[in-house]
Amino acid sequence: MAATLTDALGAPGIPARWTSSAKSGVGTALSPACPIWFTISRGILNEVYYPSLDSACTRDMGLVVTGPGGYFSEEKRDAVHSTEPFEDGVPAYRLVNTAAHGTYQIEKRIITDPERPVLLQEISFTLLRGPVADHRVYALLAPHLVNAGMGNTAWVGDYEGKPVLFASGRRACLALASSLPWGACSAGYVGVSDGWQQLRRDGRLDPACRRAEDGNVALTGEIGFSAANPKALLALGFGTTPQEAAQNASASLKLGFAPAAESYVEKWREWQASLLPLDRHGAGINTYRLSTAVLATHRSSTGAAVASLSIPWGFSKGDDDIGGYHLVWPRDLVETAGGFLAAGDPAQAAEILAYLRSIQQPDGHWPQNTWLDGSAYWPGIQMDECAFPLLLTDALRRAGHLADAALLSFMPMIERAASYVVRNGPVTGEDRWEEDAGYSPFTLAVETAALLAAADMFEICGKAEPANYLRETADVWNDQIERWTYVTGTPLGEEVGVKGHYVRIAPPDTTGAASPKDGYVPIKNRPPGDSDRPAEAIVSPDALALVRFGLRAADDPRIVDTVKVIDARLRCDLPQGPVWYRYTSDGYGEHADGAPFDGTGQGRPWPLLVGERAHYELAAGRRDKAASLLKTLEDSAGSGGLLPEQVWDGPDMAERELRHGGPSGSAMPLVWAHSEHIKLLRSLSDGAVFDMPPQGVKRYIEDRTAAPRRTWRFNHKLRAMAAGKLLRLELLARAVVHWSSDDWATVHDAETTENAFGIHLTDLPVADVPPGNTIVFTFFWPDAGCWENVDFSVSIDKLDSSMIPKSGNRFSEKVMLQK
Repeated sequence: MAATLTDALGAPGIPARWTSSAKSGVGTALSPACPIWFTISRGILNEVYYPSLDSACTRDMGLVVTGPGGYFSEEKRDAVHSTEPFEDGVPAYRLVNTAAHGTYQIEKRIITDPERPVLLQEISFTLLRGPVADHRVYALLAPHLVNAGMGNTAWVGDYEGKPVLFASGRRACLALASSLPWGACSAGYVGVSDGWQQLRRDGRLDPACRRAEDGNVALTGEIGFSAANPKALLALGFGTTPQEAAQNASASLKLGFAPAAESYVEKWREWQASLLPLDRHGAGINTYRLSTAVLATHRSSTGAAVASLSIPWGFSKGDDDIGGYHLVWPRDLVETAGGFLAAGDPAQAAEILAYLRSIQQPDGHWPQNTWLDGSAYWPGIQMDECAFPLLLTDALRRAGHLADAALLSFMPMIERAASYVVRNGPVTGEDRWEEDAGYSPFTLAVETAALLAAADMFEICGKAEPANYLRETADVWNDQIERWTYVTGTPLGEEVGVKGHYVRIAPPDTTGAASPKDGYVPIKNRPPGDSDRPAEAIVSPDALALVRFGLRAADDPRIVDTVKVIDARLRCDLPQGPVWYRYTSDGYGEHADGAPFDGTGQGRPWPLLVGERAHYELAAGRRDKAASLLKTLEDSAGSGGLLPEQVWDGPDMAERELRHGGPSGSAMPLVWAHSEHIKLLRSLSDGAVFDMPPQGVKRYIEDRTAAPRRTWRFNHKLRAMAAGKLLRLELLARAVVHWSSDDWATVHDAETTENAFGIHLTDLPVADVPPGNTIVFTFFWPDAGCWENVDFSVSIDKLDSSMIPKSGNRFSEKVMLQK
């Protein structure tokens, strides 16, 4: 389209990018009438989300000050910033930005209007040097409507006879209105004709730039500050049409800041007053109330909660990464529910459980992550995420917040989830770090604990037979955790001076490997040709989950030795104290020179893991050490008290805003970390790990229950078992098992029986078969009328093979069901 006098030049603008993920504040009104969530960093507004938590609609909004002699100052770059909440536990903020050269000071107070979808900024401009009349202040707004910087349209219009700045894109609209008259205004393309470029180049706005269509656009307007009017109220309204957005903004301006702020603050006060008094003060911040506010800010009225209102390394990310962390991860969501439960708000946890029920897939699993409407984003399946909702349900039940009648209403969800776990576990398609398939100590701990929890709930509902099967399966898996994930006699163990240790993950046996000592783990986010590592050499704090979920005692020698290896390889001593890496050779983090993660990098320490280690220390009876680690966790926060996903372990790099021990460019805040903080406060208060399921402690640590059998299935083919055990074969279709224990000299046939979970099983009576023999078997499939035509074997060992780390073979369920 040919340019007109009102069209900006330079379409469509430079490629769109997001902004820093290191937030100093996040907020929202506790009101369904205001579906807006906002973030703050470097003294300005960042992403604003509307009409849902997963829909970012702006990149940022800040101020530029110009003056005589070509003076140009952008507050986010050229000022010293301070951010503080109105009061403890209330995510309304007072920002003070003082020009580094002492020319001006800008004070902002930021809230959302509880009555409508409008964000309010009350801004005071004070000139510290020179006459006010010689300086001008401009608001710069970068619309990124509905998770995209490109494809937006911006224009200067009016509403009820007053100038308003508008933008639209993807069926959403925004309108920026001011209580003081707008002066010069413009709409342009970012990097070419936007207001920043005009002011930097010419010191004024081009009156011809009134509209910029279908691109990466920006809006700029001069705020009418004067000596007589040093304060302005800016209202950023949203709606489905420009008219609706402007109407909302206008209504909030007419109401004024004070009434909206009073309502906003009071709703937060009421909610905070309902929580348990776990208050803790440090560096002028009530860290407990900050963490509870972070959890509540990341929740929607549907019960969902996103992982973080940030986009890791956002300043280097564009429209090809539309998700960021404003997505729902079922694992993070259950952790968030646990934080609410620890803080004394079971209603929020119950709403999260109801939401999880609504997005469960028909076969019983939960997607790797989803949008708020339940639509899957990434395609992976992580078995811990499929098991975690069972633990949440049981935690609510045990705490008395899920009566028998309510439990019955959740039984269809419980049955589908338990069925999926027992049919598809123990191997996971991805570990909790969303990278590798295999046998993960963390995933195994969650799966096994979840099966025991589900068994209790089945039994309460009068379903004793499936409850018994779940416990039998849990026993078998628990017995073999060491067989699958524990190694001895490794170079790493010898170097640290221990007999053995748990590995991060043992690969599924797709290449004939019989043990983690023989397998390799493909480390993600590493440069090409530098990814595979021996499984025995990769260690992770994930093994502490075996204690956290009640399967192993904290003083179990295997755990104690693994902790020594973890500390030798993964502990990083920073100014705030020790912080741990996720696993050996992790590649998810900045490059060595501080450049942002771009698919490869170097993993940095995670404060979340400090909380997990503190819980381990508490379980081991070392309360003082746990309390010390609590302080380390809190001291890993950014300047606003928000906890980051990772902290920087390199030297200070001011040019990249990286400080030794401070937040890296990853997500901040990480809601999971804040939930862990709340749970740690509760655990220290109780003197016991708050969220440790009791079933495993009773069954495996106190009663030392062992499984009388071993299981073989296509997704983990058992290779060897100890003498004296039964052999259970578990299939996903009806079969006749044709088997022998003496090399086919004697042949037996056994028909499978289908249980409540659609698993066809039979127990082979091989407990009397002496060591050194081999059980050989194959299958006839009656429904298909054919033989498997492959013989499988399980050798009988003299020693208990549960202590020999081995891996199984993952087999396609789809193929199995076709047989």
